[in-house]
Amino acid sequence: MDFEALKKYSALHPKPAGLTLQYGTAGFRTKAEQLDHVMFRMGLLAVLRSKAVVSTIGVMVTASHNPEEDNGVKLVDPLGEMLHPSWEEYATQLANAEEQELQKIITEICQKAAVNQHKDALVFIGRDTRPSSEKLSQSVIDGISVLGGQYHDYGLVTTPQLHYMVCCQNTQGQYGKATLEGYYEKLSKAFTELINQSPGSGESQRHLKIDCANGIGALKLSEMEPYFPKEMLIHLYNDGTKEKLNHLCGADFVKVHQKPPRGLDMEPNERCCSFDGDADRIVYYYKDTAGHFHLIDGDKIATLISIFLKELLAKVGQTLKMAVVQTAYANGSSTRYLEETLKVPVHCVKTGVKHLHHKAQEFDVGVYFEANGHGTVLFSKAAETQIRQLAKEEKGDEKREAAKVLENMIDLINQTVGDAISDMLVIEAILALKGLTVQQWDALYTDLPNRLLKVQVADRRVIDTTDAERRAVTPPGLQEKIDALVKKYTLSRAFVRPSGTEDVVRIYAEADTQENADALAHEVSLAVYHLAGGRGAPPQP
Repeated sequence: MDFEALKKYSALHPKPAGLTLQYGTAGFRTKAEQLDHVMFRMGLLAVLRSKAVVSTIGVMVTASHNPEEDNGVKLVDPLGEMLHPSWEEYATQLANAEEQELQKIITEICQKAAVNQHKDALVFIGRDTRPSSEKLSQSVIDGISVLGGQYHDYGLVTTPQLHYMVCCQNTQGQYGKATLEGYYEKLSKAFTELINQSPGSGESQRHLKIDCANGIGALKLSEMEPYFPKEMLIHLYNDGTKEKLNHLCGADFVKVHQKPPRGLDMEPNERCCSFDGDADRIVYYYKDTAGHFHLIDGDKIATLISIFLKELLAKVGQTLKMAVVQTAYANGSSTRYLEETLKVPVHCVKTGVKHLHHKAQEFDVGVYFEANGHGTVLFSKAAETQIRQLAKEEKGDEKREAAKVLENMIDLINQTVGDAISDMLVIEAILALKGLTVQQWDALYTDLPNRLLKVQVADRRVIDTTDAERRAVTPPGLQEKIDALVKKYTLSRAFVRPSGTEDVVRIYAEADTQENADALAHEVSLAVYHLAGGRGAPPQP
């Protein structure tokens, strides 16, 4: 390793004094001007990781749904999954190291992680449309080059597209071709075959309005549009030509504010959806004839997909185990509907995509979505082999048809990570095949009214949770207080959890009416304020 070159290049990407950052679920995220040294060092880390696992690693420059001034970076592991937790620790150490410690820390990582210096390294790089992204991805390239790594720069791509490319590359093309054309072709072929199997295909046009959050989604959807079947007509809004990224638009804005994005006019009962800034989340919505706004979030997306897959699995008659994975934020009505009406097992895990993904891998078919619209479906190797076999060989027509639909679903779903483009096509295909309107989909169940609050505390670590964050272990007395408050209301539940990024405690409450959900959330926030060291004035109702 050429430590002289490292020293020389590292000096060109100096670390601002006193800045410490933590590699979390979303990688590193902060103001763009503070990230140059982090990008350079993540280039270094990607090379080490690539050598350690003898595979291609991805580096994505994005801050997803954050404001345009921010940026961030996350590493992608060989099968398109998120970086291994032990390496998140190395990422944090490397990002926070002082200039003179860099060499020592790199040497330590190489020892701890058994990095073979003599192996080749290959890194795939992608970036979103933020003004700062191009320069920051150049800093990543500097880091890769200093340690003698090779790289392929895909330029502007959605986050899920980069995950997809990395997976294709490391499966020697089994998952697909590691090019944008390969991605567009694989998804559009599966989608077209599904649409052609739907009743009334050919004559009716499917209109969909898409809010692209003024981000990368708009660019990639316009590139993909020529690949779509002629029935599918997409109308892009907030395409980034006029307004700022994520400003008053995008999936996060729509979900949090429960209202349509700026710049998209909705006619009654029109299907609309919003992507987030890097196109790995999606939510649907519509306005009814009375002008009321209806949000269809990740829970309802998971439910639609589960209904569809369950019917198909029953038709192919295989004993494949299917389950849905949620977090504590999933609406109680969705959990009840899945368990009681659909009779599908539901598992609750800690907040964070990696926990959902990990749990979903335990089943033949694992559906996971966060309420915010990030999610996908995982098929086990065995399930996939079985389904493809049946689609090829099955004698009975109905069985083979169902297996073929499942096979196209497997190809249409991006199994590496939540993908707004892929999820959108999955939803559109299911609605077409089942002949459902957006209102009928929405009417599957009614969400329980809920409220999210946060309370500023001196130190978020005073709160420790268990049971997938649904119960507080510390501080003493808090959980008992919450239990007593929940008992006062009907169909109610509430939980508190420390934020992963700032000294606040997040509170979630739901109940039979909005009034009761609000009251419960407020009472729980007061309990947190008094028992967990609240800062500033007590929460007001």
